[in-house]
Amino acid sequence: QEQLVESGGGLVQAGGSLRLSCAASGGTFSRNTMGWFRQAPGKEREFVAAISWFTTVTNYADSVKGRFTISRDNAKKTVYLQMNSLKPEDTAIYYCAARPSWLVSTAEADFASWGQGTQVTVSS
Repeated sequence: QEQLVESGGGLVQAGGSLRLSCAASGGTFSRNTMGWFRQAPGKEREFVAAISWFTTVTNYADSVKGRFTISRDNAKKTVYLQMNSLKPEDTAIYYCAARPSWLVSTAEADFASWGQGTQVTVSS
């Protein structure tokens, strides 16, 4: 299994940008589908974005399409989430996750490894 460590969260005003990073170790990063999920206070964790191991396939939640971009650098074993035009409703803990398959999935249960999360707070 991958060990995953997220970074890059923080406090930003509405309309601003943040870039989250997730560094992986201990597994076969380049063969994993990588994903980002988030959990807002009082809500269940939800899918945000995912990218296949060969980087040509991505999937986004409707709520972030056109604003967020997922990417990965297999040489650095790192996946990124560029978040633009942030809204207060994007406030959540953001989690990185790894799925040991080339098939992109949006389901939590399909991801085997999880990071501890990084807080993103968007003020209005």
